[in-house]
Amino acid sequence: MNYRHAYHAGNFADVFKHIMLARMVDYMKRKEKAFRVYDTHSGIGVYDLNSEEAGKTEEWKLGLGKILDANPPPAINRLIGPWRDAIAPLEESKYPGSPRIARNLLRKQDRLSLYELHDEDISTLKAGFAGDFQVRVNHLDGWLVPGAHIPPKEGRGIMLIDPPFEDGHDFDRMIDALEKARKRWAGGTIALWYPVKKRSHTDEWLDTLKGLRFPDLLSAEIYIQEPWSAGVLNGCGMVIANPPYTLRDELQVLLPWLAEVMHQGKGWGHRIIDLSNK
Repeated sequence: MNYRHAYHAGNFADVFKHIMLARMVDYMKRKEKAFRVYDTHSGIGVYDLNSEEAGKTEEWKLGLGKILDANPPPAINRLIGPWRDAIAPLEESKYPGSPRIARNLLRKQDRLSLYELHDEDISTLKAGFAGDFQVRVNHLDGWLVPGAHIPPKEGRGIMLIDPPFEDGHDFDRMIDALEKARKRWAGGTIALWYPVKKRSHTDEWLDTLKGLRFPDLLSAEIYIQEPWSAGVLNGCGMVIANPPYTLRDELQVLLPWLAEVMHQGKGWGHRIIDLSNK
């Protein structure tokens, strides 16, 4: 487990992932009934953009930095508003990971379950949420969650699966996780973040997901440059089972703007793919 997110915190992929998560949490809050958010690969919760790690790459300047410097139109301001609300409480040099994004958007009746296997990171994560009765931090392999830790007692909720993609098997693990989640929690919103390097590689995986015949499954992607090189993170995406009813229309507005603001080369753009069995 050598992946250290501190080098990449606040980059374009982080911003995309967190805005998507904030949109889903915001939708859940439309009903008074409580819900739960699961984060299977939580990390440490908050990252210092002035750290040695972040300073070596400065990736945040091409993600978070570009978004904060932009002048969004009213429609975009509305859509990224929950994400802005989630990052606002932090100190100027800090950027939240998905656990803190989710926690900052919860109401008093909602709950958050966090999972982290890395020995050093789990200590930092637990310290960051010490005494918070709405958050449960688990020192466990997040891949166990879809097969053993759902459904939540609240019934409603979101599961974010955002693995490090270190060993080449996480795409297969996400397929397995999605199938397990369907059996145990058919109505849950399951969000799978994934990197896009060479488009043909991820397209093969998306075709496999389409073959699983989910009744409501979509993929949303942005590219900061042409997705042709397998050695470079050219874009990222999120597959969502049981997405919020409003999300498809929101993505038509949101994704082109995100891709344009954060692009880094020729060939930037976005895609929305319906993977549903209809």
